[in-house]
Amino acid sequence: MTDTLHIIGGGMAGSEAAWQAANAGISVVIHEMRPKVGTFAHQTGLLGEMVCSNSFRSDDSEQNAVGLLHWEMRAANGLIMATADKHKIPAGGALAVDRDPFAQSVTDALMAHPNITIEYGEITELPKDGHWIIATGPLTSGSLAEAIAAQTGAEALAFFDAIAPIVYFDSINMEKAWMQSRYDKGETEEERTAYLNCPMDKETYEAFIDALLAADKTEFREGETAGYFDGCLPIEVMAERGRETLRFGPMKPVGLTNEHQPDVKAYAVVQLRRDNKLGTLYNIVGFQTKMKYGAQADVLKMIPGLEDAKFARLGGIHRNSFINSPTLLDDQMRLRSQPNIRFAGQITGVEGYVESAAMGLLAGRMAVAEINGEEISAPPNTTAMGALITHITGGAEAKTFQPMNVNFGLFPPVEGLKSGRRGRKDRYKAYTDRAKVDWQSWLER
Repeated sequence: MTDTLHIIGGGMAGSEAAWQAANAGISVVIHEMRPKVGTFAHQTGLLGEMVCSNSFRSDDSEQNAVGLLHWEMRAANGLIMATADKHKIPAGGALAVDRDPFAQSVTDALMAHPNITIEYGEITELPKDGHWIIATGPLTSGSLAEAIAAQTGAEALAFFDAIAPIVYFDSINMEKAWMQSRYDKGETEEERTAYLNCPMDKETYEAFIDALLAADKTEFREGETAGYFDGCLPIEVMAERGRETLRFGPMKPVGLTNEHQPDVKAYAVVQLRRDNKLGTLYNIVGFQTKMKYGAQADVLKMIPGLEDAKFARLGGIHRNSFINSPTLLDDQMRLRSQPNIRFAGQITGVEGYVESAAMGLLAGRMAVAEINGEEISAPPNTTAMGALITHITGGAEAKTFQPMNVNFGLFPPVEGLKSGRRGRKDRYKAYTDRAKVDWQSWLER
């Protein structure tokens, strides 16, 4: 028992933590409640299932913080990134994957590993001894969440997350829609045409906003006070902030030319991104929604090209939970009040698939060192991994702690560089150059 690493949760963080520990020779048991106990968002019992978007966002490791995080995980032999690369589908400059084969490959890899055992069933109490990582994600079961709250003396924080709809490609009217990545971004023709675009003129946009604001929506129940994560706002909430908000967000018309009417500039554009390798499914980019199903289908069919759309999945809203990590965790991601337990993934207050897997990677490696009687420090905050773990274990203000994507605002400045927009490209390149050197040094320690 003492030399075995137990991981609760087989999502991005739990899968990555198990892979890192098992490859270091540690015996690992993954405890996964699905499919015996389901959740609102999951569709399968597969490990590493993607429940919202199928995108890992930008893969640019020189100008983008999440792209740098991709690079660091690849350098550390990360399972999630290797599997994402294997199942990559065109998405311009982003790394998007065919979600079902991706999850199946993650599951197959973990099940085939000689050092990994998978046990299906719900863990409802905090274990008192042994080495444990809790990586249950934002949909932690009610019983375990109550056990965490009882141990920490503080209620888990929470926010509401929304899921975007998925459309069958063959139901889209391609006489109105066209294929193009914004600014024709991509090295190949397939990448430059990775997105499907539906244009709106001003009148159509205004009618769409009116219908969106008037639609029947899922609301908070009495006593629920959690807010939304700003990186995943429902489109209705964005529209409520101002009628033009969507035009400057997911519906911005810049960098696109309508091949059907090249001389007509769209007032707004709805983009859809391929959701599987076959190209039979497309998700509506940035269209997380809390509209009820009947109203949702009616409003979305107002989008030019989607008048006869058939939906493989409509959008939805669910409650996500996370702990106040700056208060509860030490710099080894251990629970201060019960240090045999580490936390990893979205439950720690990082946001996004990649960030979750990254914290799993670190938790797995830290657990390995502890089991082997070794000392390991967190990676320096000049790296993407280090910037994230520093943020969640003390860098953030505990009173206002909210889920956070990786971003260059978490990195210490590089001295001698210009500030402002003019110097941004050089500044970001300096951040990533420094991070890659420091990350390699940390891996080789």
